[in-house]
Amino acid sequence: MQALNTTLFQWMAAGHSPNPQLLWLAATIAVGSSWLCVAVMGWMAWRHPAQRTYVAATLATAAATTLLAHAIAGAINVPRPFVAGLSPSYINHAARGSLPSAHATVMFTIALIACMRPALRVAGIALLAIALVTGWARIYVGVHYPLDVASGFLLAAAITGVFWLLLKVRPTIHPASPD
Repeated sequence: MQALNTTLFQWMAAGHSPNPQLLWLAATIAVGSSWLCVAVMGWMAWRHPAQRTYVAATLATAAATTLLAHAIAGAINVPRPFVAGLSPSYINHAARGSLPSAHATVMFTIALIACMRPALRVAGIALLAIALVTGWARIYVGVHYPLDVASGFLLAAAITGVFWLLLKVRPTIHPASPD
């Protein structure tokens, strides 16, 4: 599996001689897209007042997801591509474990949870696109393997499943008004 991961990384990443314009774009996305995700969440809460409790629950889930993703990455401790010498890190990043990508896990979790709610689905689809582009960017700048991002998506899907189950148990975060 690591051979496939390395091959995909070498195909997708900037490597040792990157295109300067593409590197600038990828680095900007890799570092700044989290703020775009926060802005979309703020827009969801502003645009859909009846969904504010749901958006707040999504934010709380995102915080817990961050902790979980970092704990798993620390326990598994897969060296990042720049640590393995496959590419320089084109953004400032610690050398801690890379699997799963915390950025991917959190962004996909927020996106999938938003997609579950009809009033937030358009924003959720936009967030899915942002998460995908961010995953590519973090691979391109040398801080993640493709399977780090894919595992982030799978973990996000599992977390979203738990969130959905909790909605069934605790319907107070599932208001009656469809907004």
